[in-house]
Amino acid sequence: MKSHHLRVHRSDENLERTGQLAWAIAEVAADPVEVSAEVTDMIINRVIDNAAVAAASLTRAPVISARAQALAHPVTTGGDGSTVFGSDAARRVSPEWAAWANGVAVRELDYHDTFLAADYSHPGDNIPPILAVAQHVGATGRDLVRGIATGYEIQIDLVKAISLHKHKIDHVAHLGPSAAAGIGTLLGLDVETIFQAVGQALHTTTATRQSRKGQISTWKAHAPAFAGKMAVEAVDRAMRGQTSPEPIYEGEDGVVAWLLDGPDAAYDVPLPEQGEPKLAILDSYTKEHSAEYQAQAWIDLARKLHSEHPEILEPGGIDHIVIHTSHHTHYVIGSGANDPQKYDPTASRETLDHSIPYIFTVALQDGRWHHVDSYSPERAGREDTVALWSRVTTQEDEEWTRRYHSLDPAEKAFGGRVEIVMTDGSTLVDEIAVADAHPLGARPFAREDYIGKFRTLAADVLEPEEIERFLELVQRLPELTADELGGLTIQAAAGVLASVPSPKGLF
Repeated sequence: MKSHHLRVHRSDENLERTGQLAWAIAEVAADPVEVSAEVTDMIINRVIDNAAVAAASLTRAPVISARAQALAHPVTTGGDGSTVFGSDAARRVSPEWAAWANGVAVRELDYHDTFLAADYSHPGDNIPPILAVAQHVGATGRDLVRGIATGYEIQIDLVKAISLHKHKIDHVAHLGPSAAAGIGTLLGLDVETIFQAVGQALHTTTATRQSRKGQISTWKAHAPAFAGKMAVEAVDRAMRGQTSPEPIYEGEDGVVAWLLDGPDAAYDVPLPEQGEPKLAILDSYTKEHSAEYQAQAWIDLARKLHSEHPEILEPGGIDHIVIHTSHHTHYVIGSGANDPQKYDPTASRETLDHSIPYIFTVALQDGRWHHVDSYSPERAGREDTVALWSRVTTQEDEEWTRRYHSLDPAEKAFGGRVEIVMTDGSTLVDEIAVADAHPLGARPFAREDYIGKFRTLAADVLEPEEIERFLELVQRLPELTADELGGLTIQAAAGVLASVPSPKGLF
């Protein structure tokens, strides 16, 4: 890997394009290096993962709305169009709208892959826009694999180096450039065109983190889909010769100077050398549970404590619980966020899946976690749950913060230590470093786990034949022809989509 040094430049310094981060990203995207077998296998896993969580969300309100919008935008004249999750594969829409609808479906349940470092990310969000363009232009499975490898590489490299959340900028600001770069790789575009698309995608996808604060709304699922849609449109404009603001990162009125660390900021962004394989997807990890990633390990620990210490769940047995964890967990999904909504039993699902006090309480009481049942109003409002939930707090622990930011995969951790103080004065202490499904966890996810997740989540909405068709097709991804790639979608069983009303809007 090479290190690209990024700093703010005054306008009179006239920073050459070749010295700009957007140009360096474009060079990585344009590099024709082959994708390794290990990366290809993981890409297949993540396409399965995306389809699994999309299937489970087909009848949820944000997905219904986004799908209705997409279906109102039929295929344009520039290609064959793209498929929309749930709909008949023969019905095609314009690719930017397929990226939108499928992006919302993938993100709605907060249940797909993650990478955490200087910032947060769900790099599987790259797949919907890249796949939509691939279907539209008649690309092959091999082309799609190459594009997805780039999308993951660029987003993860940016996340390793540049913190957005520290300045309350939403993490999809790293997704717009990565998706644009991945589409550039897919299409075999030149460095100049990709450079312009990356700049436009970044410029149009910077927004505040209020979408993940307080009473979290349905926009949380739409935010990455919007970034993917903007990336598709940015590539289209760049291909037509339209240019972007530059230097987009380094300019004295640019992203770094005014949205991030200011005019004196400097970062070192790791990027592959020319000819070096794009391996970043192997650093990411998926979710076994439908909740914010930093809650994954805590669900596993709570299940363990439920099984090993059932006595602590006797009525009135627990006085209070303190979760000692990283800065990120404490301030984003813990009591350090100072969001009263995180303790509100009437809060939205989007809010509850960003509340570690709620998640730990329910997982401890139930000994399991379910993507629907664990968030139901009845479950959240249960009297004994509300009583215990109010006595769960988090505290930052410097050692767990250090491990969270460690560059050593062997010690990087997303968990912490829990102290359960009983009413009789006794204390139960336990800890966990990584989720069970993490590559270094107790039960690392492998192909059969991704397939099992898909079968479980798709069982109620897809016909058995459709489940088998998709699984057979996706596992041949690198060999797929353009015609076969058009079938890389999921079609809901008869009556599933008709069972939910479709909202009316402008389109």
